[in-house]
Amino acid sequence: MAKLSHDDILAYLEEASILELNDLVKAIEEKFGVSAAAPVAVAAAPAEEAPAGPSSVSVVLTAFGDSKTAVIKVVKEITGLGLVEAKGVVDKCPSPIKENISVEEAEEIKKKLVDAGASVDIK
Repeated sequence: MAKLSHDDILAYLEEASILELNDLVKAIEEKFGVSAAAPVAVAAAPAEEAPAGPSSVSVVLTAFGDSKTAVIKVVKEITGLGLVEAKGVVDKCPSPIKENISVEEAEEIKKKLVDAGASVDIK
């Protein structure tokens, strides 16, 4: 039997179809009693559990309810926008009020908006 060089083997692998390569892998597994599956590493348990929820969220105003004026005032206070800009945000429901903030801050903002009569989602 003629000995194949590495270049010959690589040339074959470059030109072989996926099905041919799959058959080759199966034949090698059977012939040598090995597996081509990647070994699964056992990870050490982390010293401290990470929080299950997201670290940053967004507060989205979904509806302003019956008290649009009160909601506009709260949006103005939260965002630091002017009155006209805050009204524009409220008019464009659903609209984000604050993005990429902590969960605690989002809960505080949601409480203020709900107290003013708005419907709010935290995403």
